[in-house]
Amino acid sequence: MLKELSTTDYGLIGHPLGHSFSKSFFTELFAREKSGETYDNFDLPELTPEALYSLVLMNPNLKGFNVTSPYKQAIIPFLDSLSPEAERIGAVNTVKIIRDDTGMVRRLEGYNTDVEGFRSSVATMAASLAPGRGAIILGTGGASKAVAEALRQLGVPSLFVSRSKKGEDTVSYSDIDPTVIADYPLIINATPAGTFPDVDLMPPFPTQLLGPWTMVHDLVYNPAQTKLMRLAAQKGATVKNGLEMLHAQALASLNIWKQQ
Repeated sequence: MLKELSTTDYGLIGHPLGHSFSKSFFTELFAREKSGETYDNFDLPELTPEALYSLVLMNPNLKGFNVTSPYKQAIIPFLDSLSPEAERIGAVNTVKIIRDDTGMVRRLEGYNTDVEGFRSSVATMAASLAPGRGAIILGTGGASKAVAEALRQLGVPSLFVSRSKKGEDTVSYSDIDPTVIADYPLIINATPAGTFPDVDLMPPFPTQLLGPWTMVHDLVYNPAQTKLMRLAAQKGATVKNGLEMLHAQALASLNIWKQQ
C-alpha cells in the first residue's frame, strides 16, 4: 500500500542524517526568497535500486537530491550519466532528476559540487601556503576525492592519509612526522570522524606536531568546532570548519537543479 505522495522539490539522501544542516539551510533560503519550494531529508539505511525507485515514485515533484555519506560513490552505478567532474573524481553529491511532461523519470544525472564548495572555502588558506608547500588529506573516501580535485585546481600539491597505506600518493597516520608536516602544513579532515553525535572522535592525527605555521580545515560542520580543530587551535594552528563549504556546494547544487 502506497503512502501519501510527497510534494517536496529537493532533498538529501544518506545515512544517518541527524547531523545534517542541509534541510535547515534550504528551508531558510526558500523562506527568505518566498519561493514556496521545499527540501526534505531521506534517510536510507541501505542504498538499493528499490530505495531509489521508491524515492522518485513517492515524490513526483522531486527535481533532484543531494547525496552524503556513505553513498557518494555507491550512487554512481544507479545513475544514467555523470558530469565530467563527477566522473573524474569518482564521487557524486548532487543528482538531477530529468522527467518528461507526464512526470515519468527519464534520466538521473550525477554531479559533484563539493569541488566548487571546497575550493571557495579553502582558497584563502591555500593562498597563504609558501611556494611548493601542500596539503594533507585525511581519508580516502568520496569527500577526499573532491578535496584533492579542488586543491589540484588551486595548484596545491596533496597527500592522502589513511589508516593503511593504499598507494604512492597515500601514507598511513604513523608515517606523519615533522618533515611531512613541514612539506604539507595544510591539514584537511575529509573523514566524518567527530561529526555529531560522536563529537569525542577524531582521526588518529598527531596534533602534537602542529603549530602556528599550520592550518586545519575540517569538512565537519556539526559541531562547529570538532575535537581535531580544538586540539589544533591549542597548538596555535589556524582552524576552519566545513560550514562555508556546505553553503557553497548547496547553492551550486540548486543552480544545477534549476537549469533547463
